[in-house]
Amino acid sequence: MNALLRGAVLVGLLGLGACVQVPLSTAPVKPPSGSSNHPRFAPPPGVESQWNAGLGVYVVSRTPHLYYRERTYYRWNSGWSWASNPQGPWLATDSSGVPPGLYRRYAQ
Repeated sequence: MNALLRGAVLVGLLGLGACVQVPLSTAPVKPPSGSSNHPRFAPPPGVESQWNAGLGVYVVSRTPHLYYRERTYYRWNSGWSWASNPQGPWLATDSSGVPPGLYRRYAQ
């Protein structure tokens, strides 16, 4: 009977273990170590780039003053313009049409 009682207690404890709830983590998602990508914004397709957290955009490699975020390219050439393709066509915009980090970098 003693062995039967121990078995029942063991089964009960194992059943309770399955009811333990683990709280969800509220920690921010971070990219893997060494990654040049942002966890939320996808990199530009077909071009090399690096995520710049200070600017809040991808910096397109080998093209001066060309940036990307959320399917939009931004270019600084004595003023702002944007395009959906790195070759253009480019449409002029003011500082309200670019991510805040870019505006601050080129603010006069």
